Amino acid sequence: MTWEVLSIIGTIAFAISGAIVAMEEEYDLLGVYILGIVTAFGGGAVRNLLIGVPVSALWEQEPLFLVALAAMTVVYLFPKQMLPPWKRWGNFFDALGLSAFAIQGALYAAKMGHPLSAVIVAAVLTGSGGGIIRDVLAGRKPLVLHAEIYAAWAILAGLAVGLKWTDSPVELYMLFIAVAALRILSYTYGWKLPRRSVGETAGEP
Repeated sequence: MTWEVLSIIGTIAFAISGAIVAMEEEYDLLGVYILGIVTAFGGGAVRNLLIGVPVSALWEQEPLFLVALAAMTVVYLFPKQMLPPWKRWGNFFDALGLSAFAIQGALYAAKMGHPLSAVIVAAVLTGSGGGIIRDVLAGRKPLVLHAEIYAAWAILAGLAVGLKWTDSPVELYMLFIAVAALRILSYTYGWKLPRRSVGETAGEP
């Protein structure tokens, strides 16, 4: 049951996130649907490739595709004057999608008996893969690679599942809330990982 709930939450959250980005970039209706679908299912497709699950397994998720389409349609038809608040909520939905899909991906890999390293990779790819593809298609730098702390929270989810710190449904839902909250705090307060530039500085040849 936990698996299905997290899948639904993640699908809705990332579909809405992708649709909002598409509208910010002034994509047409088809672009909104394509970007939303890619955001919602792209991470799972990449994960499946790396842990040995046929990509065709995605097509067995028809109910989730319908859920994603419904969520994107609602956002697209939202009154224009009420869209600015939706844009501000984009990061919130992205945080929910990251948390839900990171945990879901970790559970998927753990269920298949993969080692901890694979569980963590599955968590990161499922939680952030769709967002990376979304940003690339939208002509943006992938958020996960340069902005606030993002993939680190997916790694945390993978560790918690892989090391069996969270086993029961209640513990998994608490992990979901914690990861989403940490992601929200990281973009609210601008938490960033250390980074260095190799570009030339002023006065250097």
